[in-house]
Amino acid sequence: MNRIGILTSGGDAPGMNAAIRAAVRNGIASGMKVFGIERGYEGLIDGDIYEMDVKSVADIIHRGGTMLQTARSERFMTKEGLDKAVMMTQSFGLDSLVIIGGNGSLTGALTLAERGIHVECLPGTIDNDLGYTDRTIGFDTAVNTVLGAVSNIRDTSSSHERTTIIEVMGRHCGDIALYTGLAGGAESVLVPEIPFDINAICVKIIQGRNRGKKHNIIIKAEGVEIDSFELAKTIQERTGVESKVVVLGYLQRGGSPSAEDRLFASRAGFKAVELIKDGIYDRAIGLAGNELVHYPLADALKIPTKAATDYLDIIDVLS
Repeated sequence: MNRIGILTSGGDAPGMNAAIRAAVRNGIASGMKVFGIERGYEGLIDGDIYEMDVKSVADIIHRGGTMLQTARSERFMTKEGLDKAVMMTQSFGLDSLVIIGGNGSLTGALTLAERGIHVECLPGTIDNDLGYTDRTIGFDTAVNTVLGAVSNIRDTSSSHERTTIIEVMGRHCGDIALYTGLAGGAESVLVPEIPFDINAICVKIIQGRNRGKKHNIIIKAEGVEIDSFELAKTIQERTGVESKVVVLGYLQRGGSPSAEDRLFASRAGFKAVELIKDGIYDRAIGLAGNELVHYPLADALKIPTKAATDYLDIIDVLS
């Protein structure tokens, strides 16, 4: 009988619960014992591990966050921490770990695989910054959350005839900014992958004002190396248009997952157990189009991220 452990690590993402639910229930249906590991690698080190049953994951598919809790573990990055994580995995008799998280979490999973621990990895992060998959679990929900905020901010921005800079998450990947910028009708989008021209932004604002435009929305990814408030100050000084900043922050990680994220997460969680049943280990599960794919974990982590920067040309024309 297989004994599998499930953990979520790093930043939480809407859809993680759907993935946990699918892995737990498919595992149990396949005759396995399934164990939840709380607080990611921290909980693995501390032995915060308990057996789950079908009822453990009832009524969670629609909930954001992660029922297993999550954390970032500095201890896991040390030899002593890694040794203890391996020891705990062996002590509880876990044959495989299903790990749901972003780049750092999957990199941690690779260190476990190199120590002989079988892993199956799911891309759980709103940032969409894993190159091997077209989309990550939580990204679609985050985009829709930001889009709702953009619509609300546009109302007040128009009423006051101002420029509003909306800072979104994504770390070093600009996809949240690009998708919401195009879908939300932003005038400009700033992403870390492409240098921006402050003069071009200011000229566009002035030209818009001259033709009667009441407001401007600028979406800025957090990875862009300029402070949002300094940017707003510069724009106001050069254009004469009042400029404000809205930092959406952790609002983007919360909320009930979208249908797309629930579907992807459920399919991926189910697939992780199928791979274990087939004796295929140390894989990274993702999407190519709408098809589930899986790659050797070490190879998947080497695939570079490619943001949808072609959206910038469309945004520029449509704005």
